Amino acid sequence: MEPFSPEDRASIEAAITEAESRTSGEIIVVVATASAGYFAYALMWAALLALLVPWPLIYCTNWPVEHIYLAELGVFILGAVLMQWEALRFAIVPSSIKRARAHQKAVEQFLAQNLHTTKGRTGVLIYVSFAEHYAEVIADDGIYKKVPHETWNGVVNTLTTHLGRGRRTQGFITAIETCGKILAEHFPPGRIDENELPNHLIVLDGRWSA
Repeated sequence: MEPFSPEDRASIEAAITEAESRTSGEIIVVVATASAGYFAYALMWAALLALLVPWPLIYCTNWPVEHIYLAELGVFILGAVLMQWEALRFAIVPSSIKRARAHQKAVEQFLAQNLHTTKGRTGVLIYVSFAEHYAEVIADDGIYKKVPHETWNGVVNTLTTHLGRGRRTQGFITAIETCGKILAEHFPPGRIDENELPNHLIVLDGRWSA
């Protein structure tokens, strides 16, 4: 993931501020390089490959057991080294696992950013994880009582279309503006419109779990 320029950040943060000025809701944008490192999954594949090595050697060669063991160990070490290559590691992980991990990370960020603590339970998280090609909008309970889950699918579809065409900043701005319009319709500003959460773009980069 290319880093966001200061201009990109300023544009996205200005869009958040503008959207929140029309509603009592709160919008947080979190962008991740990846939702997980998948190292455990990669090591599992290296181990499985190593376990396959002895069988052809046992039945097709006269190698002593010590050589077969060394060959098995060598394949595991080679596999573990190759799995450090990020592109390969992410390629071998099934899409279902990547989607599940990205969704889990989105939920974690919803809680970590305190969106569940807003007074009216009107927080919205826009979460994107680039390695998994994953985007999601999560709203709090107060919003889901008035706005169905399906409403946010359009926001995600528009965002992913922009991202797929390389219009990253515009994609986030459009998603923020749309979320702001939806929130403004159901949750107009109060008499004292308190900005409960920061309006800056949050970028998670370089620290993955297994």
